[in-house]
Amino acid sequence: MTEISAPAPWHCLYASGVEPFLEPPEASVLAMFVSSVASDPHAPALHYFGRTLSRRELARYAWRLSWQLRDLGVGAGGRVAVSLQNTPMFAVALLAAWGVGASVVPVNPMLRPGELAHLLQDSGAQVLIAHPLMSQVIDQARDDLVCDLPTLWSDPDDLAGDIPLPFMMDIPTPPSGDFVLDVIEAEGRGECWVAPALDTAALITYTSGTTGPSKGAVGTHANLAFQAVNYAQWFEVADDTSILTVAPFFHITGLGAHLAFALGNGLPMVMTYRFEPLTVLRLIEHHRPTFALGAITAFISLLESRSDSGAVLSQLRTVFSGGAAVPAKVVDRFENACGVYIHNVYGLTESTSACVAVPRGRRAPTETKTGALSVGVPMGGTTVHIVDNEGREVPAGVEGEIVVSGPQVVPEYLSRPAESVSTFRPEGLYTGDIGVMDDQGWIYVVDRKKDLIVVSGYKVWPRDVEDVLYRHHAVKEVAVVGVPDDYRGESVQAFVTLRSGTHSGADASNSIEEELRLWCKEHLSAYKVPTEILVFDELPKTASGKILRRALRAELMGPQSESAP
Repeated sequence: MTEISAPAPWHCLYASGVEPFLEPPEASVLAMFVSSVASDPHAPALHYFGRTLSRRELARYAWRLSWQLRDLGVGAGGRVAVSLQNTPMFAVALLAAWGVGASVVPVNPMLRPGELAHLLQDSGAQVLIAHPLMSQVIDQARDDLVCDLPTLWSDPDDLAGDIPLPFMMDIPTPPSGDFVLDVIEAEGRGECWVAPALDTAALITYTSGTTGPSKGAVGTHANLAFQAVNYAQWFEVADDTSILTVAPFFHITGLGAHLAFALGNGLPMVMTYRFEPLTVLRLIEHHRPTFALGAITAFISLLESRSDSGAVLSQLRTVFSGGAAVPAKVVDRFENACGVYIHNVYGLTESTSACVAVPRGRRAPTETKTGALSVGVPMGGTTVHIVDNEGREVPAGVEGEIVVSGPQVVPEYLSRPAESVSTFRPEGLYTGDIGVMDDQGWIYVVDRKKDLIVVSGYKVWPRDVEDVLYRHHAVKEVAVVGVPDDYRGESVQAFVTLRSGTHSGADASNSIEEELRLWCKEHLSAYKVPTEILVFDELPKTASGKILRRALRAELMGPQSESAP
């Protein structure tokens, strides 16, 4: 391994104008929240449909749940699994667990029994807080657990006020356990929190497991606290800033860029239970949030859902998007409709969400060769290198793996020493993403290292093809994958969804699929043109809105492709 030299000052300064060094905070997000409660206890902490909770009310619920966790044997070094959508109880559980010195294990409510059992067993969770609709899945998962796991249930209607949740089903009666709200409203004991040490675990957040079993990234209180301060500077927080929680709380974006950001800076959140476009638009109208960060697929869906979506979304002052490529054409379409520019942001579970972003008020430059938008410049206190396969830093304009270092990078994977050593190296976090840095310090993400397609010896990055298809007026969403080909080695396959009213080609003699292939032939080298373009009603996505390429490979190749890297 070749030692990487310190980055030039322009890595942080030249493009952004933002101070490159950010002093890591000396207090945890929990301590920052307690300070905000003391300074203004009646200020709103969150809005959830028709109910607003003040900072003091949120703190009281969390104090009471902390006592219940203590009674269940959870203390310093303990672990509390939380499987909820974007509800107030998620924030309550987060604060309560931290207050007794435990870490939180976020759990996607859509996991199947085997996936859930792996995560609970691997994390060593002592208590599970979950939605009652998960009761059957949880019961099936218990068969694979070594020991019994106490469960507390949270009804999504809790704390919703006089605006009903429009998509709720009848809540089943779970076979065992208590409802959280009943527990904490009956609890009369007072404050019981301890200040967590900054180097202790705050979160154990599991990766998507695309290259094997999912791994728990151990995020510390120092990681989260740094991000809370970093976001406040980078996003230029104002006194009236309020956050629309677009990303799910069980994902690192929701945890870092919503919960930690809001709780650490005393900012109110607008919670939406789950992402349903018409509901989110109604809540924007009602609560008027000013800031949003989420996957580009969420913003596309919001824009396409109502004829007046542009007017509703224009109430947002600042929008950032990450987790997937943000095509220039989509950014233009959004800005033309509502007057709001979408700023790119880049991050990973292992970097506690964002580490690179377009500075607020700046526009991302476009890469000359591909037309791709930059994901930004390193955020405060962060350095980024682009390296070759031997770990040597490459010159500006040359592709290589993105390596990130900074106070937001987590120290390790839980109980995965070999993978920790290969990913978290002295020179930084090896991300597995391929990128380019220009001579002004702007970074462009080419694609995931594992998603490279090789056609007859030629490299094809899915992003190149996707960006071209996004420029066609009929295309709403697109994903490109490589599949085995006996002649070429691999061939390029594209999957698209269409904008309403565009289900037939402009030329009546061509199908829409053929029209899109002709469009690709006009704008791409021959070896990059998809051999087939398939039109779907919806594309499979992760909970955070990222399109699942591996599921699309399975569509073409069968279930065995799910384990392919």
